[in-house]
Amino acid sequence: MKRGPTKAELRDEIARQVRDYLGEGGEIDEVERGASGLDKTELPPRPEFTQPRQSRTPVPEVVAAIEARKRPPQRPKRPSRKQPRKKAIYDDFGEPIRWIWAED
Repeated sequence: MKRGPTKAELRDEIARQVRDYLGEGGEIDEVERGASGLDKTELPPRPEFTQPRQSRTPVPEVVAAIEARKRPPQRPKRPSRKQPRKKAIYDDFGEPIRWIWAED
């Protein structure tokens, strides 16, 4: 795969082009920092700001369809079965004595 020129090669090429341009009698104009090449008074006006404001058409059914697609489909809930749980019986000192099965 062919590689492009390195940064050093690009810098040397630009410096050579500037030297050649100045050697042929060209001049370099200094421009103040932050100046732009575009004059804002010469730009055509943007159509978004020249046209009158348009009223929007509400489309609630389209918005509702899009919102419905965003939510995952709801699965039917299964009825929960009450299953007995293992419960510890403790003595006065907080030590477990025995385990029993209790329904809540």
